[in-house]
Amino acid sequence: MSATYAVVWPRSARSVEVKTLAPRLASLEGKTVAFLWDYLFRGDEIWPTLSEELGRRYPGMRFIGWEEFGSTHGDEEHKVLAELPAKLKSLKVDAVVSGMGC
Repeated sequence: MSATYAVVWPRSARSVEVKTLAPRLASLEGKTVAFLWDYLFRGDEIWPTLSEELGRRYPGMRFIGWEEFGSTHGDEEHKVLAELPAKLKSLKVDAVVSGMGC
């Protein structure tokens, strides 16, 4: 007795086109780094330590804290993310650290 079964692929169809990543910075010396955070898990504790250590390793770094951007999660996330590219450009940000909670 032979049976036929319908098979379902567990992944959905792609809804976002894959894009090439931005080139990696050669060095962080003298660069401006922004910290994005979703306000969920200890970003307010981690950012001061991270910026202090990065500043020690890479002279001349400038840091823009998460307070400048707003939460990347929650009721304002769509607004925050929609405004993000223009804000990063206006602040002359070279790199971003995005902190997410669990």
